Amino acid sequence: MTKELIRRWLNGWTAARSLPEAEPVEPAGDGLRSKCDQPGREVEVFALRADEQPESLVRLAAAVAAARRTTWLTVPTLRPITVEAVVAAAGLELVHRSEWFMTIDLTEHPQHKPAAPYKREIRTEGPVTVVSLHGPSGDVAARGAIAVVGADAIADRIETDPAHRRRGLGRALMSALADAAVAQGARTGLLIASEEGQRLYSSLGWHHEADVVIARGPVAP
Repeated sequence: MTKELIRRWLNGWTAARSLPEAEPVEPAGDGLRSKCDQPGREVEVFALRADEQPESLVRLAAAVAAARRTTWLTVPTLRPITVEAVVAAAGLELVHRSEWFMTIDLTEHPQHKPAAPYKREIRTEGPVTVVSLHGPSGDVAARGAIAVVGADAIADRIETDPAHRRRGLGRALMSALADAAVAQGARTGLLIASEEGQRLYSSLGWHHEADVVIARGPVAP
């Protein structure tokens, strides 16, 4: 797990979350900072050297704890237990402790189409493609986005409505996103997988590169 890989993911994640214009990613001492401007998640800081330089994580956690705006700290790591102890000692609240940073060669992504009666809608605006799968009544059964930055494609906000799960829609959705990214010149897929999504992505050939620990600083008044 390299600093460059984290940077590449962050560039695409910022684009995917900020359609049509991405907020700039800024240096933040031992990490990178991105504005989220979401309720309870105004700023997010990403650690770059948590495993190689543990003291850098201590500094970042302290800065997040002291931030005036509600700030989250995202830490890709091969030592999640150690990271959890550091963020807890800084007074941060653990939000997610077992997400995964995953990658894939998109040219080898398996292909799956949605079964009838589901229909696929694909919309591309700038670097971001949004795929929606609609049920028989026209409702959105599954949706996800992928942002292409150079040869990388970052998948984000992959969701299937609970009423439509266990019908292969997640596989069909990821296939459509991969196809769209390859058509735009991407080769490497990057994502951070929730606990719920890890089994799906693993079954499609995505590889676990690191765990991801996410913590939150005090909520700003």
